[in-house]
Parts: sequence; structure tokens; C-alpha cells
Amino acid sequence: MTELREKLGKLEKFKYPLLVLILGVTLMLLPAGSSGHAEGDTDALLRQVLSCSEGVGEAQVIVSENGVVVVCRGAEDAKVRLDIIRAIGSYTGFGSDKITVLKMAD
Repeated sequence: MTELREKLGKLEKFKYPLLVLILGVTLMLLPAGSSGHAEGDTDALLRQVLSCSEGVGEAQVIVSENGVVVVCRGAEDAKVRLDIIRAIGSYTGFGSDKITVLKMAD
């Protein structure tokens, strides 16, 4: 029994670092997308914002864990494509290599 108390006494000086470690691991296990928006909400929000942007026209958006695909009427214009890539990248954090902008069929 005395041996157990000695070991617990040694652990006493590490209780705060252990507490911080446990709290950190718990926070890392929480879902990353805890903003309260479902994936469908994000798609709809991006579609609405892009459709209101100059030159984009009608737009459809798909957001996945691996990237974003945007299909819109104004995709033939290089400036519009660049604006879309910058806007999507700013909102989602994806790099330009994870964002695809396609021209919508007539």
C-alpha cells in the first residue's frame, strides 16, 4: 500500500500537464466541421453567393472532403474563373488545385 502511495505522490506533480494533454486529445477528437452548417447548406450558400457575383450567372456547386466543383454560365471568362477560385479558396481553405470550375452547358 505504501508503494502505491509513493507512485501516486510522484504522479501528483504531473497532474496539470496530464490534464492539459487529456483536454487536447479530447478537442482533437471533436468533428472538424463543427460550424453548424451541413454540407448541403455549404453548397447552397456558395451557389447563392456565386450566382450573385458579376459574370458568374447561374451556378451549381458541389463541396466534398477532397475539393469543390463549380459549374456556371460565366466559366468561359478567365477573370470570372479566377474570381471563383479565389472566393471558394477563401471560404473553404482549399487550394486552387482542389477547385474545378466548369462551363455550364447551354
